[in-house]
Amino acid sequence: MRNFSELSEREILALAIGAEEEDGRIYMDIAESLHADFPGSAKVFFDMAAEESEHRRRLIDLFQEKFGDHIPLIRRHDVRGFLHRKTLWQLPKPSIKDVRKLAESMEVETARFYRLAASRSSDPSIRKLLGDLAEAEAGHERIADQLTEENLPQTVVSHEDDTARRNFVLRYIQPGLAGLMDGSVSTLAPVFAAAFATDRPQDAFIVGIAASLGAGISMAFAEALSDDGSLTGRGSPIMRGVITGVMTTLGGIGHTLPFLIPDFRIAMALAVGVVVIELAVISWIRAHYMDTSPVRAAMQVALGGAIVFGVGILIGSS
Repeated sequence: MRNFSELSEREILALAIGAEEEDGRIYMDIAESLHADFPGSAKVFFDMAAEESEHRRRLIDLFQEKFGDHIPLIRRHDVRGFLHRKTLWQLPKPSIKDVRKLAESMEVETARFYRLAASRSSDPSIRKLLGDLAEAEAGHERIADQLTEENLPQTVVSHEDDTARRNFVLRYIQPGLAGLMDGSVSTLAPVFAAAFATDRPQDAFIVGIAASLGAGISMAFAEALSDDGSLTGRGSPIMRGVITGVMTTLGGIGHTLPFLIPDFRIAMALAVGVVVIELAVISWIRAHYMDTSPVRAAMQVALGGAIVFGVGILIGSS
């Protein structure tokens, strides 16, 4: 690996050609990934890729004019201090807001690097070349803004934001909420039945842990096997299964942990308090993400929790 300052003018130009090609391919990858759900944003990145291809062609023409036809292969990761960009498959799926900012950030970062490298170079020809590249990158940034204005009017932006929110709810909120509700509510009866039947917090704790883990595993498999996401757009079944299983387990463990306290009354009081908090959190999530009124969400969750809680107490006390 070499320092950027050690590169010749020929090598710097070859590096710029490779960087333009890499950025163009990143834009194409992003455009392809967005095309199905966000066609307006995909159009922006298709156009940006075309602009990168044109800039690369101009750089190649300049290189051939000065140095001939052979362009040495010099990549970003071959040069110390140069910006490294991960390919799309190495990155988690970005949100629509992230990808709208990506074009601008890529060009701004590269332009900043060129300007910094130019300020540290003592060779006038290298300084001029780096300055020209910095101006070219700044021009790319202005083009990105222009393309965004042309292809993403406010109505399209609002529609794509709604699509992104709907996908987020389908793929993460719904499976997480289903798991949290199942774990918090379904384990109430066995935990509190064991507590009232034995008057021993330790027994209630063991039952609660077993019920929470069992419910988590069961819900994880049920969610993962119920829908592969190909038609409903709910995303990876494995991811949904993991989310559902983890949230189910956490929902049950929450009101189980207080029974680690030896004193029965204190443990019971804390467990009831945790149950109230769990039901409040579930009500808030339903109201915030599922378009349910806060009062209706609270009443539905409280009613279900109260029924299961009562069944547990009734069975444990009989």
